[in-house]
Amino acid sequence: MELLKKYSTALQEQLQHTVEVKEPEQLYEPIQYILNIGGKRLRPILTLLTCDFFETDYKKAMPAALAIELFHNFSLIHDDIMDNAPLRRGKETVHEKWDINTGILSGDAMLILAYQLFEEYEPKLFRELAQLFSKTAIEVCEGQQYDVDFEDRDAVSIDEYIKMIDFKTAVLLGAAMKMGAIVAGASHSCKENIYKFGRNLGIAFQLQDDYLDVFGNPESFGKQVGGDIIENKKTFLYLTALKNSEVTQADELEHLYTISPKNPSDKIDTVKRIFKNSGAAEATQKEITKYTQKANDVLEQIDISEKKKTELREFGEWLMKRTF
Repeated sequence: MELLKKYSTALQEQLQHTVEVKEPEQLYEPIQYILNIGGKRLRPILTLLTCDFFETDYKKAMPAALAIELFHNFSLIHDDIMDNAPLRRGKETVHEKWDINTGILSGDAMLILAYQLFEEYEPKLFRELAQLFSKTAIEVCEGQQYDVDFEDRDAVSIDEYIKMIDFKTAVLLGAAMKMGAIVAGASHSCKENIYKFGRNLGIAFQLQDDYLDVFGNPESFGKQVGGDIIENKKTFLYLTALKNSEVTQADELEHLYTISPKNPSDKIDTVKRIFKNSGAAEATQKEITKYTQKANDVLEQIDISEKKKTELREFGEWLMKRTF
């Protein structure tokens, strides 16, 4: 998206200098690897954009943006270990390329490096940013634990699932935007509302991610399509399909989520068919639209120009229709 290019270019340049490979190389090489295999970098870009939109040089928000990106990638390394995922952004995951111990330790180092970046701000800003970062980090961990717990539970409600993705994914996107507003010295109400905007957009983003995991193109999506089905994850698609299906189809779906065949292609195809026939695929698209609209509604309460509000709405629409 054209709106993001300026921030993306500046972020990429700084990222190259943030983590250098030094001794011990086994610790720092995986960090550079995960940062260099691409990714959307939406969260740190939104930190820079938000700062800019509140009439402050976006470069002032660069340390906070880099901290967000390091934290996000730290969480991905550990998520991939927990999910036993072979691919991330179309490349080998860190624990596959090296080993599990290296993945854990390099991830831990990324979290510490993220906190160090806030030291570049004056004490008042440091305190506010660090408090938000710590609150968000623990919520992400809580969301991840909910996700793990759901795999072993027979019954999960749709409301519980939305709460899980809110904590695991959406709060970080909201925090990324709020950090930009904090650095820019925005008012309390503007900081809170841009956080709400990002958080609602984050829920829509994760629902779209779940949808693409099943129905996306593996080349553009960059992850193993059907991974959530293989892992028997109770996503919005699964929970809605279970709720909407006739008894026979619901029983079939529940059974499929108790098995882990060596060749999962037939299982994936059958589950995809159930997701479509039950209306779950269509319902997921409607839910994505719902949370995108909730984000747009918050924009009316934010003190930025109408042009910038329009640009943020267009960004939300683009995000909702993405294929990656």
